[in-house]
Amino acid sequence: MPNKFKPALDVKKSKIKIKKGDQVIVIAGKSKGKKGRVLRVIADKGRVLVEGAQMVKRHLKPDSRKNSAGGILEQEAAIHISNVMLLDSDGEKTRVGYQIDNGKKTRVARSNGVTIPEKAKK
Repeated sequence: MPNKFKPALDVKKSKIKIKKGDQVIVIAGKSKGKKGRVLRVIADKGRVLVEGAQMVKRHLKPDSRKNSAGGILEQEAAIHISNVMLLDSDGEKTRVGYQIDNGKKTRVARSNGVTIPEKAKK
C-alpha cells in the first residue's frame, strides 16, 4: 500500500505535446466541439486551461483590502489533456509528431506534415 505522504515513484509521466498558446479543439466533455487557445498547461496534473471552454461560476466574497466588489465570476476550469486535440494550419484536428531539423527538435502535425510554429518567448 503506497504511503499517502510520499508520491508514487513508479508512475510514468506522459509527454505533454500541447503547449501554451496552441489552438486546440475540445473532443470530449461538456465543452465538446469548442475551439480555443491554450492559456495554461498544468503539467504535473496533465491538464490545460482552454480559452472559452469548460466555463464555471466562482462565487467571490467582497474584499475591502483588495477593493473587489465580489459577486459571481465566470472563468475557465482545467480540462484533462486527453480531452483536447491540436488544430493544424488547415483548422483540422491532428496528432503531434516530432522531427529533427538541423539538430533541432520541432513539432509536426501528423495530418498534413506541416511544422507547428514555436511561439515567441516574452
